Amino acid sequence: MLNIFEVTFPFFALVLCGYAATRLRWLPLDAIPGLNSFVLFFALPCMLFRFGAATPIARMADPGLFGVYLVCALLMVALCVATTRRGATGWNDAAFGALVAAFPNSGFMGVPLLVKLLGERAAAPAILALALDMVVTSSLCIALSRVSPGHTHGAGRAVLNALKGMATNPLPWAIGLGCLVSATGIALPTLLIRPVAMMADAASPVALFTLGAVLARAHLRQRADTVVAAAAGRRSDVGLVVAYKLVVHPLLVLGVARAAAAGGAALDGFAITVLALVAALPSASNVPMLAERFGADAGRIARIVLLSTALAFLSFSAAVALLAPRDGLVAGPAGAGLHGEAAKT
Repeated sequence: MLNIFEVTFPFFALVLCGYAATRLRWLPLDAIPGLNSFVLFFALPCMLFRFGAATPIARMADPGLFGVYLVCALLMVALCVATTRRGATGWNDAAFGALVAAFPNSGFMGVPLLVKLLGERAAAPAILALALDMVVTSSLCIALSRVSPGHTHGAGRAVLNALKGMATNPLPWAIGLGCLVSATGIALPTLLIRPVAMMADAASPVALFTLGAVLARAHLRQRADTVVAAAAGRRSDVGLVVAYKLVVHPLLVLGVARAAAAGGAALDGFAITVLALVAALPSASNVPMLAERFGADAGRIARIVLLSTALAFLSFSAAVALLAPRDGLVAGPAGAGLHGEAAKT
């Protein structure tokens, strides 16, 4: 367990540093959009491109893994909507509660953390999950948020707008370009690879620090929303949704995978472990911004993201420890990967 904490603690410590710097006003709130832009448009795309280009295309296009993760995402959305859409929580808030329960922070935190823990073999399943959540889970939940009679444009227009937004997101394009390089076997010149590698190396620390800053900003902004919600007599379901994210989601991935394997599906045990650990990550940090954009209770979503991130330091580390003996993970020396085979790649 100590070896696991030696890997996970620096990641969560960087999030805490960004959070503290923002709460103490050492980092101006006006600086956060610039950090976010650097991560989203430069550093993370380079990191995802590098992993995609270095990963055999067969691992990136595994239909069994895709099917397992897709089924779990749909079940998570259905469960959360069914149990939270009541009283003052209408379709809009229930849909974004489902999104924050089903969409892990695989971009800012998951890919670099899992690669550090398990080696570069973990990149392919983690990137597959990220791409599916960006395209399917987000579009579905945005469409559900428009189901209420008051939204005249309807779910179809919402899906179209979501897909247009995805088309301007550099992360899916970076994944796609990396897969293209992997599939074609193109050898890119060192003159191009080196700056991409340098930018990719900056992705993890800057993304984690920025994540902490974004969470602090969301915490500062959600106080007024909390007062409004209390005045309206809304019942808080923050703890329930956090439990869905950190506990139910990873257990669901393991359960669906075992059921699929029992039905004859050829699934790689290591890749399923990676998907389960992706599901055990805290909620994605961009969901409060989406909730605010679509008129949902952004304060509620921000509290879910903040609490899930705080609790994930222990819950995610526990998930790694619990899955390790079951799937052949072995603790290595500090700073090494925890999976012997992956560490040799």
